[in-house]
Amino acid sequence: MQNQKSRYDIIASYYSQHFEEVRGYVGSRLQYSEATDDIVQTIFERLLTMDKMVTEVTLPCLVYTVARNLLCDYWRHHHMVEEFEHKLRQRQMVDEDMRMRNEVESIYSVHEIEELLERGIARMADKEQRLYRLHIYGGKKVSEISSELGLSYKTVENRLGIARKEVRGYLRRLLI
Repeated sequence: MQNQKSRYDIIASYYSQHFEEVRGYVGSRLQYSEATDDIVQTIFERLLTMDKMVTEVTLPCLVYTVARNLLCDYWRHHHMVEEFEHKLRQRQMVDEDMRMRNEVESIYSVHEIEELLERGIARMADKEQRLYRLHIYGGKKVSEISSELGLSYKTVENRLGIARKEVRGYLRRLLI
């Protein structure tokens, strides 16, 4: 019991004499944030609950070792919080983007989209219109369309690609 009292007295004496020094050390590494006083207080709480032998000689080194460890923990935690907040902001941006897309999709009914698609098809040349309708509405493949119309595979593929680009561009201009 006598050993415990002297240990507490040593820590209390060091606390009263070196509080500002330790606070300056911790504060300089935290840019004097709000956590400075909390960390200094935690240093001395840990010292009081520690089972290690504390003497007037070992106490200064022990104080700064505990301080360094707490500062590392603080910055590790701070980094993890920032990383989490960054991921959260990214997710909110993705969610907001999806919400905006869903709003656009919900504004137009299927009938209205079909009507817009038909207007886009009507803007194409007759050959591309026919190919595009066979492909979209008829569900036919490029090879089936080429044999049905007597055109080469590459010609059908090329014209179908042109038709797709035109319809996509037309719909993009209208919907966005």
